[in-house]
Amino acid sequence: MSFSFTDPRPNNKPAFSFTEPNPADLDEQLQAIADLAHEILRLTAEVRTQIRS
Repeated sequence: MSFSFTDPRPNNKPAFSFTEPNPADLDEQLQAIADLAHEILRLTAEVRTQIRS
């Protein structure tokens, strides 16, 4: 995913172009984020268990 700024438009709104990522790359990145989130939740539960003991 990338974007680049261009010259401002007359209405003073910044302009930029946006390039979509390769869908396969996006799926891999989303899966990696989901895996990390699950691991964080698992470790948080483990720490809570240790604190209660």
